[in-house]
Amino acid sequence: MKISEIQISNWRSIKDVSISFQDLMILIGQNNHGKSNVLNAILFFFGEIKPQDLDFNDGSDELYVEVTFDDLVASELSTFTKYVTADQKIKVRRTATKGGSLTYQGYTQSPVFEWLKDENASSYTTRSVAEGLEFYDLLPPSGRITKANIQDAQAQYIEANQADLEFNYELESTNFMGAKNVAKGIFGDVFYIPAVKVASDDYSNNSSSLFSKLYGRIISDISANSAGWVEAKETVASLFSLLNKQDTDGNPNTQRPTQLGEFETKLNEQLASWGSEVELEVLPPNVEDVFKANTQVWVNDGCKTDVSRKGNGLQRALSFALIKTLADILRNEQENAETTGRSSSQSMFFILEEPELYLHPQAQRALLESLTLLSNSTGVQVVLCTHSASLIDLSKYKSICIIRKENVEVGSKACQCEEELFIGNGKKDFNLSYWINPDRSELFFAKKVILAEGATEKTVIPFVAQTLGCFKHDYSVIDCGSKNNIPMYCNLLNKFKIPYIAVYDIDHQAHKDANARATSDAASQAIEDAINVTYGSSVTFVNDIEEELGMPRGFGGKPYAALEHISAETYSLPDQIRDKVINIYE
Repeated sequence: MKISEIQISNWRSIKDVSISFQDLMILIGQNNHGKSNVLNAILFFFGEIKPQDLDFNDGSDELYVEVTFDDLVASELSTFTKYVTADQKIKVRRTATKGGSLTYQGYTQSPVFEWLKDENASSYTTRSVAEGLEFYDLLPPSGRITKANIQDAQAQYIEANQADLEFNYELESTNFMGAKNVAKGIFGDVFYIPAVKVASDDYSNNSSSLFSKLYGRIISDISANSAGWVEAKETVASLFSLLNKQDTDGNPNTQRPTQLGEFETKLNEQLASWGSEVELEVLPPNVEDVFKANTQVWVNDGCKTDVSRKGNGLQRALSFALIKTLADILRNEQENAETTGRSSSQSMFFILEEPELYLHPQAQRALLESLTLLSNSTGVQVVLCTHSASLIDLSKYKSICIIRKENVEVGSKACQCEEELFIGNGKKDFNLSYWINPDRSELFFAKKVILAEGATEKTVIPFVAQTLGCFKHDYSVIDCGSKNNIPMYCNLLNKFKIPYIAVYDIDHQAHKDANARATSDAASQAIEDAINVTYGSSVTFVNDIEEELGMPRGFGGKPYAALEHISAETYSLPDQIRDKVINIYE
């Protein structure tokens, strides 16, 4: 199963926020705006961390994190059957109060009609009463009617008539699954890699380490499917049974080493006055645990050492190598499952904080590809926060969530786009424009985005701004690839509430006929129609930027030619260009 939605209340800087989740979820935003708080809220829900008093939002005595899961496999539908809705989802809340109280509660879906409620089943066990029920035909035709009979009939009736029935969806008043303490891991395995961590911790034999969890899955798989492994376990059990006073059938063990018997006798002689006896029993070890505990990881880069003696970059790479390896394993398992019918893997949630640390841009892009593949696996979800544009795929904008904190009173809020922005050729054109401007993902980190029609504008505008002294590093210039692509970027920026300015050519050059000018006017109008004045505005060049710069027509290699032209010692920047660039960088 996977997270489809999460609601957080009164956790640190978050007063109340709801976030819709994708298989791969990328949280971005400025420092100290609440990205890490979202990650920690998820860790709290899964029982990975315990809340402290400072985790409660100012003035609150209670906090909770509520998670909705979907994509439940058969075993999960069975385990959580009480909480499964008609659309096969479950919603669970974990609540903490100041003073240490921690509780899990689930939402249950119950029919509006009293005669269909499970808790009222005992009221209809009298046949004369049951005869008036709409599900009477589903009950035994004769004999005593039990509460279980009524409950079975209710369940069958609800399943058959779900579309026509009304339901109440309410938080239960009792504990989740009827247990005061919910076992850690009941919702799946959590793998957390914080921003700053000693890599040797990931490769340690500690049961909570990333390596132990992943390696443990492999050992468990071997244990379940290897005949040789089963035989080895039986041999170990047989060997240890020789050390005990009785064999596995409870009979005296004649093969027991005499040294153990003599040792017991001497101990018992000392305890004779107490009327007590000592018996030594040797229990066989869990073979899986033996292999996990006695596995040592060495790294040989010309010098064989443990992980802790390597550089930060290699240590970080080793941690993510575990994730990449798991992605390959899961992909192979799912390919085999299509033919062998093997059951789906247990749910896993990877929570990564600033995974780009110590990785160069190329390695970051490779990591994003691995994380994307991993998140596509059944029952696997990846959640990360980042400051790197290399870890963002703009075509997967639904996976992006911007966390903003305008002020302390409002707290951290989430901004997402869940709808389809591009369809048909629009989607194709938007994806193709990546190859024109592969660093376009940095627009999500910009204070303001400058949407440039082409390469010349992208090159000249920041150059002129630098010359005029109005250049700003937190403004990003994006080459949209063509005038026709600008509206797509406007739509995207509108949804994420990112300030922007569209810069484009009017294209009314003297050599163009009426049809060409009309086509250009239509493209210009499409841009203006797409601009939401709350976030965006526009600046236009009469005809084109080259003409306004005073460049002779027909120059080849436009961006470089434009730079050469305006860099000449004799060049004087036209007033209209200066004013427009200053306006762009306001």
